[in-house]
Amino acid sequence: MSRIQRMHALSELTNPVHGTVRWSPVKSTWYSLMLLIAIVGGSQTFSLKSLLLFSVLTSVTLCCGHSVGLHRLLIHRSFQCPLWLERILVTTGVLVGMGGPRKMLYMHDIRDWSQRHNKCHDFFSHKSPIWKDWFWNLHCEINLHNPPEFQIESRVANSRYYAFLDRNWMLLQLPLAGVLFVIGGTSWVIWGICVRVAVSLTGHWLIGYFAHNHGILVWRIENAAVQGYNLPGLGLITMGEAWHNNHHAFPESAKFGIRKWQMDAGWWLIQFLHTVGLAWNIQQPETLPKRPERKLIASQKVSEDDYSAS
Repeated sequence: MSRIQRMHALSELTNPVHGTVRWSPVKSTWYSLMLLIAIVGGSQTFSLKSLLLFSVLTSVTLCCGHSVGLHRLLIHRSFQCPLWLERILVTTGVLVGMGGPRKMLYMHDIRDWSQRHNKCHDFFSHKSPIWKDWFWNLHCEINLHNPPEFQIESRVANSRYYAFLDRNWMLLQLPLAGVLFVIGGTSWVIWGICVRVAVSLTGHWLIGYFAHNHGILVWRIENAAVQGYNLPGLGLITMGEAWHNNHHAFPESAKFGIRKWQMDAGWWLIQFLHTVGLAWNIQQPETLPKRPERKLIASQKVSEDDYSAS
């Protein structure tokens, strides 16, 4: 399976190094509002039922929606499924509160495109001090001085449904909020919407920060400005996203937790969908072509083939 190329250099000047980080009013206001309500309202409306609701909705939106629907399916096309199921998974991912489908494609691909160069801006590399990186990633956007052209495949670009989600990704919380209010009142709205969104956005940034700075390195991608690291112990709570070194090594694989002991809830869901006939053409490390730039670290006492087939 070949990688989907959405970023295309327009000239020799195109690069991920030179750019200006600017405060984003919409992004910053959205996150700050969710965080403020979560801190103030969450502390005043806490209950075990609200905590359970938060845990369930966060797990479902992050696993089914973000990790499987947006990341492994829409972005990397690491498996196939019926269109109706794809739309359900992607919609669930939009409920996480980061943006619509096309925005998520752009945010992911401009970052990955930048990291695969031998140099890139600190905005993409997460090399700034943690508080600066927090402010940049949750309150700001970067404008590259010579950016690549972003081309989305026609099945997404021409989708009226995805265009609807792009226009209304924030408003998508309202129907869910209405249901939660009817069932559990204000407490459920605060914990099911605001606390969930605030924790999901903060957690997504935090895992990205550590997964590009600390952890275990099994493979190294040559000539890449940024390496991904595995974060043992966080595989389950991140739905498998913490196995980031594995993902950098095999981006098109639907399986992030490659070793048997690497817990990956997103992969478990895809396996279930396959069992009931709702997922097929599932990519794994052993089904993907060799990458000459992927090098197994010499200290690892296994061959690449042994590791890939586990």
